[in-house]
Amino acid sequence: MRNRRTASLVAMGVAAALLPALTPAAASAAAPAAPALRTVDGPLAQYTQQKPRWKRCDAEGPANFECATIKVPLDYARPNGGKLDVAISRTKATSAKDRRGVLLLNPGGPGGTGLDMPLYLAPDLPDAVKKRYDLIGFDPRGVGRSSPVGCGLNDDELNWQRPYKAETFDKDVRRARTVAEKCRKRNGAVLPHLSTRNTARDMDVIRAVLGEKKISYLGYSYGTYLGAVYTQLFPKRADRFVLDSAVDPERIWRGMIQVWAEGAEPAFKRWTEWTAARNATYELGRTPAEVRTTFWNLVAGANRKPVPLDGMLLNGDDIRSLRGMFFFVEDAAETVVRLKEAAAGRTPAPAAKPSRVLPTAPVPPSFARAVPSDNGDASFWSVVCADTRAWPRDPEQYRRDAIRDRAKYPLYGDFASHIKPCAFWGPGAEPATKVDNTVRALVLQNEWDPQTPLVSGQGMRRALKGARMVTVLGGLGHGVYGAKSCADKVATAYLVTGGLPARDLSCRTPAGQKLDGPRLPPSASPAAPGTPAVPGLPGRQDRF
Repeated sequence: MRNRRTASLVAMGVAAALLPALTPAAASAAAPAAPALRTVDGPLAQYTQQKPRWKRCDAEGPANFECATIKVPLDYARPNGGKLDVAISRTKATSAKDRRGVLLLNPGGPGGTGLDMPLYLAPDLPDAVKKRYDLIGFDPRGVGRSSPVGCGLNDDELNWQRPYKAETFDKDVRRARTVAEKCRKRNGAVLPHLSTRNTARDMDVIRAVLGEKKISYLGYSYGTYLGAVYTQLFPKRADRFVLDSAVDPERIWRGMIQVWAEGAEPAFKRWTEWTAARNATYELGRTPAEVRTTFWNLVAGANRKPVPLDGMLLNGDDIRSLRGMFFFVEDAAETVVRLKEAAAGRTPAPAAKPSRVLPTAPVPPSFARAVPSDNGDASFWSVVCADTRAWPRDPEQYRRDAIRDRAKYPLYGDFASHIKPCAFWGPGAEPATKVDNTVRALVLQNEWDPQTPLVSGQGMRRALKGARMVTVLGGLGHGVYGAKSCADKVATAYLVTGGLPARDLSCRTPAGQKLDGPRLPPSASPAAPGTPAVPGLPGRQDRF
């Protein structure tokens, strides 16, 4: 999560990322049916009959990478009212003979820009997929080039990774209220409509504008929820949908933040066992209990006297906030050794390994179009607060829940359940979407995903009755397809032939095989600017 004091220390990998057994957030009532998107006449014809004006995205970029901007209604119930821009991009299928249609892409978020995904993801997609699909990127409404929102948040307000403390609770409540008030003041008429439901409707406008009867889709992390909502609203227009590192639709969104704490505990336990078995190397304890004691003594000591590491002073809460590192046992052990050395007054050795940050390419110059500096955070809160009305409104409930969950999930429970701006947000225009359909989608999931833990992917699978799920046993990190895991073959076969496995599958990538991770845009990658970072560990743990 975003923590300015640890701004050069690693938060763990998303999706990203990007989750598990607290009581799920109460499922909202099913929202009304989406307005039909008529392609010939009707109130939405002005949108569905647009002719995009494609042009080269960047003078220095590939000639086949084209961009356009289309209009969508702010409120689909009032299509003749306000309008928003949605930026779209494409690279055409490499074989006109084999072309099947379009493959829409989303990197996660909410708040992740996807306009440049056709460029970044293409190197990790098989030729058989690129032959059959135009790759379509887009910035969701409110994000990047698509009528971006901003709230004018300062660094203190952007830092929402905060533990519960009785002495700071009132200040934290005021901060959360201020974030909501700033966003409402700057974007009041827009906020209720920055929802996943409306982004899914925008996707259907994109479908119509491109002249397609159906769309296929590859979405990571938050993008899995967006894809699932599309299948719910437009089941007959969903062709082949790959949902990678999945969100549990029953837990949006407070429950998904809480699942970060829930998923961290088994990862921490696994780390203590792994590290104890290698005490000769790390000297953190001969048994899991000793390793656990070493870590918690380090946290307690850092709360008394912050630990200097790589130019920063880290207190115990800063160290706890790095909960995602425990999914990567070797990196976590090395980091704890360095922290222990620093706490003892010694200069720790430099990080032994380069960052695990997902590989990305430089952003083409024209993509640096000015957007509000807090656009990622503003659009994140806009969606997670507008999507569901299940956020508690009483600050005292957050206090009680944070105290309860600190005891239940010591690493991160109070961070996850602490007060959030959504407590003071206005309601979205519609209730949350109840995902419950038989569309034949494919869910991909790593066993050890820090952002969307295994239990989260299992929740998505339960919601999509016609789907199949592939679990990568021993799989690390946030993002499966494109990481050269054992799941890639199944996903490629599905996108190329439409064939799903007869049943859910588990597979194990061979020991020692290097998993590079999919290439996601910099805005969606673990190393997004301003994210806590610990050298040698993957970053970004404040998004899905």
